[in-house]
Amino acid sequence: MFFDSWIVEQNHHLQELVFASKAFDVSGRSVLIQDVVEQVVQHYEHYYKTKSMWAKKDILSMFSPTWTHSLEKAFMWAGGWRPATAFHLLYSKCGLQLEAAFEDDYHLPTGLNSTGDLGDLSHSQMVRVDELHKSTLREEKMITEKLAKKQETIADSSMVGLTHSQTTELMIRMEEHDQLGLVDAALAPKEKGLVGILQMADELRLKTLKELILILTPIQGVYFLIAAAELHLKIHEWGKNRDASRNHHW
Repeated sequence: MFFDSWIVEQNHHLQELVFASKAFDVSGRSVLIQDVVEQVVQHYEHYYKTKSMWAKKDILSMFSPTWTHSLEKAFMWAGGWRPATAFHLLYSKCGLQLEAAFEDDYHLPTGLNSTGDLGDLSHSQMVRVDELHKSTLREEKMITEKLAKKQETIADSSMVGLTHSQTTELMIRMEEHDQLGLVDAALAPKEKGLVGILQMADELRLKTLKELILILTPIQGVYFLIAAAELHLKIHEWGKNRDASRNHHW
């Protein structure tokens, strides 16, 4: 299965990111960093390209992916992670690393500017992050509204007409494949619209990731990608374990 192999690769990239962060020296000269960041971004691009291909074949499964668990599904937006989540991740990690710097005697107080991690974000970086956050929220809102309108079409005349008592009686006398043909015909334009919405959502997810990394320094980009991978892998693991536990009790 594609996602199973993709997540194994993500785990591998996480180890490379951690190694690159440890190999980084304070002078900032580490050829590993840029190469690893580019590989990780390409890995995300590969995921969305493959997802887009499958969406054209089975869009409904992309809004409730079989490779995700209940925990992941509960926090999904338009078939994936909400782009604004990237900023909350950045702010959370920034706060944690800044707190760690204050607790480290070697970084008090002048050493704070030499940590190089996400706790070291400059004022100009924070301004750019804030601007990107606001523009991302505007695009999110637009996509959310488009999705809401598309979801409402499940009760339009083409669908309600198929559930009307007289139509239902007629369909009962039809062959099963003919019945499904009528349903498929009614759903076709709705599914086509969902494909477009998923594509917009995935493009925003990838654009947000890339633009955030451009704002960060190379080593900060590594720390951010480490945090993103750790969060995704752990939520996937927790979701899997929680579902297995519930299924066992049932």
